Amino acid sequence: MELIYSSLALVGAGQTGWGPLLLSAAAMTIGVSVCGFLAGTVIGSVVTFMQLSPHMAVRWLADCYTTILRGVPDLLIIYLFYFGGSSLLGSVGGLFGYHGFIGMPAFLTGTLALGVVSAAYQAEVFRGAFKSVARGEIEAASAVGMRPWPKFRRIIAPLVLRYAIPGLGNTWQLVLKESALISVTGLVELLRQSQIAAGSTRRPFEFYLTAVILYLVITWVSSILFRKMEVRTTQGIRRAL
Repeated sequence: MELIYSSLALVGAGQTGWGPLLLSAAAMTIGVSVCGFLAGTVIGSVVTFMQLSPHMAVRWLADCYTTILRGVPDLLIIYLFYFGGSSLLGSVGGLFGYHGFIGMPAFLTGTLALGVVSAAYQAEVFRGAFKSVARGEIEAASAVGMRPWPKFRRIIAPLVLRYAIPGLGNTWQLVLKESALISVTGLVELLRQSQIAAGSTRRPFEFYLTAVILYLVITWVSSILFRKMEVRTTQGIRRAL
């Protein structure tokens, strides 16, 4: 019993507890994951348009993007962004007379790396969702003289989003887990903070178990939100049935 009380005090919010730091790190995990996911949504949408292009060369470029980014280890992508970005910043600094090392900001590195990787997966989700849209609905909008942009905004986009939400939920879970890799750049997210606390106290089990619980809580809340979004976007279908 004394061991349990000691463990709770260690991860709690008391004077000797690491609770506030762990919660702050969990917020950092959510922040970098959300930014990376949104960046991936933007990039993935562009890649999807390229995949659906009538030009073979554009489709080939999009297929190369999705194939390469899904085939290369995510940690390697993070290293490329961090060291490549740092080299670029160092070159720019050299133009102004500074010849020291300029590190790429860890949060920006995480956002970009998670964004370009998740974009490859989101592009496939959007492409599959677009192909699930009944051709008749798009043709009906064209038949009444609807212009391309209003047709996309009012007809195509809502239908694609309806079919894409389950796949996007899975991609979000992938991004959330990949955010732990960003710790190699120095970003103090949940896993990194757990490692720091475990090393400082030499009590790794308590902190890694706490990290597991916090990750599961984030995942559980995320699943609820995506499920509600899915229900909301399918209300019309449910009423029709």
